[in-house]
Amino acid sequence: MTIPTKDLSRSSGLDISEQDIIKAMKAIQGYIDITPGDFREIYQAAYSLAVQRLFNSFTATDLMTRSVLLVDQEMELDQAAALLAKKHISGAPVVDHQEKIVGIVSEKDFLKEMGVGTEPSIMQIATHCLENKSRMVGKLHSRTVGDIMTRPPVIGAPEMTIGAISTLFINRKINRLPIVNKNGLTVGIVTRTDLAHSYSAFDGRM
Repeated sequence: MTIPTKDLSRSSGLDISEQDIIKAMKAIQGYIDITPGDFREIYQAAYSLAVQRLFNSFTATDLMTRSVLLVDQEMELDQAAALLAKKHISGAPVVDHQEKIVGIVSEKDFLKEMGVGTEPSIMQIATHCLENKSRMVGKLHSRTVGDIMTRPPVIGAPEMTIGAISTLFINRKINRLPIVNKNGLTVGIVTRTDLAHSYSAFDGRM
């Protein structure tokens, strides 16, 4: 994962001025044959390498939530929606009768099925409900999670680094990554919130 040095400096609250560099150079004993500009460039390159090393020293095992809500693909949509609402989560892995992940169901899948798009505003949802109440309810009745889930699922392995996971989230535009073992069974899940917490922890270490 390539991390721009400028963004890193901002994310950690670090903003090195020219005067900082000059003072630091003066504080070093002996002769230094280097310009302030060269010093800054070297520092930023070293900082970027340190960040990448730190990111690659932690894996999904360190980051993931081990208690994972799994939804059966045969579960009816009203039950699934109630379960997700009760757990205060926006989505979950979907499994078959062998507990193998076959898809992901999220609020976006429900919204799409209801005909309001995947990122509507609250007022758009309200308007659509008022205008199409009977049709919206009809679409959800007697249907199962397997009918609307996103497939194939994007999954990760326990040994994946945080850097690799971050890249996967960006490239695949996902909000959660189920982590499975060599037997294909779920051992955890990494969410965008987990990644955000890891960035905060990283800032504290740097």
